[in-house]
Amino acid sequence: MRAVRIEEFGGPEVLVPVELPDPVAGPGEVLVRVEAAGVNRADALTRSGSYHRAGRPPLLPGLEAAGTVVALGPGVSGSGGSGGSGGLRVGSPVMALGAANAPGFYAELAAVPVGRVAVLPDGLPATEAAALPVAWLTAWYCLRQLARVAKGETVVVHAAASGVGSAAVQIAADAGAHVIAVAGSPDKARWAAELGAHTVVDLSAHPGDGAVEEVARLTEGRGADVVLDTVGGRVFGQSLRMAGHAGRVVALANVALEPSTVDTRDFYPKNVSVHGFQLTNLLEHGYDPREDLREIAARVAAGIYRVPVETVFPLERAAEAHERLEQRANRGKIVLAVAATATG
Repeated sequence: MRAVRIEEFGGPEVLVPVELPDPVAGPGEVLVRVEAAGVNRADALTRSGSYHRAGRPPLLPGLEAAGTVVALGPGVSGSGGSGGSGGLRVGSPVMALGAANAPGFYAELAAVPVGRVAVLPDGLPATEAAALPVAWLTAWYCLRQLARVAKGETVVVHAAASGVGSAAVQIAADAGAHVIAVAGSPDKARWAAELGAHTVVDLSAHPGDGAVEEVARLTEGRGADVVLDTVGGRVFGQSLRMAGHAGRVVALANVALEPSTVDTRDFYPKNVSVHGFQLTNLLEHGYDPREDLREIAARVAAGIYRVPVETVFPLERAAEAHERLEQRANRGKIVLAVAATATG
């Protein structure tokens, strides 16, 4: 099968097209022919050697994909086993979620545990479905399960033009919250508003701690009920200051790759709760993502959520996809087309 593999840690140039033996579905696994694979920040961190859970090269990256079931492994029935599958069988269109230390989806075929495969609703394109299992599931779980966003609350979303951010803006708005989107440029701020943000904070106009001051102004000093921190580093301290009384801060990344210096006085006097989130760890501790994935996909298929796929690169141009991701020039999702025609 065709694949793109990390031969050594480094820049995008270490992503090398290779030919590998076809995988076989083992016990409890489903063999998926990959049509499209999402490109995520975790893929770039894995490639550079900055993701501690990834293992050592050679590595096959890719944490999410959409495609078609071509075989069911031993012990996998047509009903998909425990938790239900929504009609999983050979020929089913599916989305799949990988693991940080397992062969990924930058390949034509992938053997995936059945508990990480969800059947797609009719009419959902593979390029959109491939964007759901990481960014959208992350935003969904953080806002709906951890923060439990309620109608009328105020939600701050950092990096609102990113994959997770663009999903979070829509999920929070759909829940009836007032969304304050924080973005790095006027263009990205306008785009977050198009996705449903009620108010935007352009970091280029509010440098340093200006975003904290702007959130305080916008909330008339009350602070936010929920802050989704997709950045980490020094931004985490800002997130704590943005939260109001009994606020909830959900920290899910440190793409800044820098320490977070925290003053406990920024959160304990306000009775602020801090939630940490890592999808891989959650899966390893028994989380079954299929029900949440199916609900997200159903809302996308119904037109409630919009999945902005900015650029689709062919698999062999994975290095270019990583370059674009790391330039932070994209608005929304970058996807690799494995068995489909690419554009862009």
